[in-house]
Amino acid sequence: MKEGQIIKSISGEYTIFTGEEKIVCKPRGIFRYKGMTPKVGDYVLVNDDTKSIVEIKPRKNDLIRPVICNVDKAFLVFSVKEPDLNLNLLDRLLAIIEFNNIEAVIVFTKLDLLTDCEKYTKIRDYYASLGYKIYESSISALPADIVDEVKSNLCVLAGQSGVGKSTLLNNIDPRLKLKTSEISQALGRGKHTTRHVELIEINSGYLADTPGFGTVDFCDMEVSDLSHSFIEFFSHLGKCKYSTCLHINEPGCEVKKLVEDGAILKSRYDNYLLFVKEIKDSKKKY
Repeated sequence: MKEGQIIKSISGEYTIFTGEEKIVCKPRGIFRYKGMTPKVGDYVLVNDDTKSIVEIKPRKNDLIRPVICNVDKAFLVFSVKEPDLNLNLLDRLLAIIEFNNIEAVIVFTKLDLLTDCEKYTKIRDYYASLGYKIYESSISALPADIVDEVKSNLCVLAGQSGVGKSTLLNNIDPRLKLKTSEISQALGRGKHTTRHVELIEINSGYLADTPGFGTVDFCDMEVSDLSHSFIEFFSHLGKCKYSTCLHINEPGCEVKKLVEDGAILKSRYDNYLLFVKEIKDSKKKY
């Protein structure tokens, strides 16, 4: 038996890197019986003689789209102009990433197009105050040291179209040589490659060959999970009147007080309320 990590999945075949060699395997039929499917990122045991996966190790997180698990870090790439900064999507992604125990790195792009610097600076400083690492860039360049973020990590990308994900990828690995219009096809998002997921080895770490989260709903999350995933809400929970406070209509809510005082960004709280409604509405369907 050998232990390794799945670094590629295509048409039911899995490439496992053991640290010394790459082995192409298929999963044993018992996984189908148990309703389990190996994923890129999985740590597995393989039978080198039969070229089969015999055991899937426990996962620290498990994403649906991209179909990947055991993710360490997510790059959230957001432009400040063209398109405008989308705080609703940023807060949505941050909540999902926190819920899945993934480290978030926020990359704000196209700062050279910015006209309202004061508003942007307030937003940037607020997210930095929450403990999120932040990088800033112009249209054409990103900080060179961002490649260090990949080291020893399994990373994914997230962000809407046109925000500079291809520039980020080229900065991390110039071998990709991606043009903006090529990113979807080159990274496994084309019509005929949706079942192909692969990890690109970069700086002793891995970057998933997908631009990031294809769907950004709150699958498997309850409202209490969401409230804990807004990290500044969770940190003040002990000061709320009720230990189970969800920061909606409860009296003596510290979070609502901090929003009123301007200590919590109002857009964060407004987005939180929208997400609460979304989760509650989704539960009504079942």
